[in-house]
Amino acid sequence: MLTKYAVADEAAGLTEFWSQRVLTEANGNLFKVAKGTRSANWHAHDDQDETFLLLAGHLTVQLRDGDVHLSPGDLLVIPRGVEHCPRVDGDEEAHFLLIGPAVTSNAAGGKPDWSHAGGTPTSTP
Repeated sequence: MLTKYAVADEAAGLTEFWSQRVLTEANGNLFKVAKGTRSANWHAHDDQDETFLLLAGHLTVQLRDGDVHLSPGDLLVIPRGVEHCPRVDGDEEAHFLLIGPAVTSNAAGGKPDWSHAGGTPTSTP
């Protein structure tokens, strides 16, 4: 049986920031929802590109050579090996879909320590 996903609702319903939840898989790629606030940690994925499709809010992807600002509907591919740090300014949230191969090169994926077990940030970036 086929499953339809309300992707924006799935992302909004997450209880933990900077965690990914797999919705489905197709052609060897995972389709994962996530939400973020404040800043993740700098990280890179040496064995895969990382694709962001912003669903809600605003997301800045910091790169060592400049920032890329995303608005809802924007798509950005971070090439494998490129160090990056997703950031959401202020107390806002950003909801996004991540698309990538069914392999995880960095289990933490830049997830900040405060966000484990449903934590919340205590200071601004």
